[in-house]
Amino acid sequence: MSPSPDGPSPGGPSPDLPAPRLLDAGETALVAEFGDEVDPVLSDRVLALDAAVTARALPGVRESVPTYRSLMIHYDPLVIDRATLAAEVTALAQAAPAQGRRGALWTIPCCYDPAFGEDIATIAETTGLTPEQVVALHSGARYRLYMYGFAPGFCYLGGLPEAFAKVSRRLKPRPPHPPNVVMMAGGLASIATVSMPTGWFLIGRTPERMFSLTRTPTVLLEVGDDLMFEPIDRATFDALEARAAAGEVVARREAGR
Repeated sequence: MSPSPDGPSPGGPSPDLPAPRLLDAGETALVAEFGDEVDPVLSDRVLALDAAVTARALPGVRESVPTYRSLMIHYDPLVIDRATLAAEVTALAQAAPAQGRRGALWTIPCCYDPAFGEDIATIAETTGLTPEQVVALHSGARYRLYMYGFAPGFCYLGGLPEAFAKVSRRLKPRPPHPPNVVMMAGGLASIATVSMPTGWFLIGRTPERMFSLTRTPTVLLEVGDDLMFEPIDRATFDALEARAAAGEVVARREAGR
């Protein structure tokens, strides 16, 4: 299939932006890879390309899925061939701005009660911090939602303080945890939306539903949004949990963003 009549995205390649590495994922997906790190600069390029691909609306492109460092583009090879798509993606990546959209800032309530943050003592022992310092550091950081994956609405977050770098994955997965737990491991933070076994360390639980099939949108945050955790006590958690279970959004989105 030949390129569309109006050609690749306007603006032309930028000499300052290297072209992404293009990899095939089977016969119906193309991956544009920008690097090999969890880095906001790489994430900005991924999200900028994601927005450009969406706006381009190429016939045959079915879906684009952003990750920390790459964008997977699902396509129908009977509608658009690989070579045409690769040329379009390369041009879009080099013409797109180096930064993605300006994400929203969310405040997510989190209860660090021992019943929910059952691994806080282990994290404190591993890092040499007190349990109170663990909670203060975790709740004082600003995180970025880099991607969803693994399970519906499972949030992968960057921005975990360096003091937690020694907290690696468990050698053996723990039994299933409740939904909506807040976790850390391997230099990353996360919010798990469904009950499952895990190798992550549990630090707290939010009453918010980051994923809900009864709500539009089903996932509360967009990839590229920032968030902070607000410590709440158990009584506040129980009250917010009841409101969230009734369908109310209990997280706060910063106005004007």
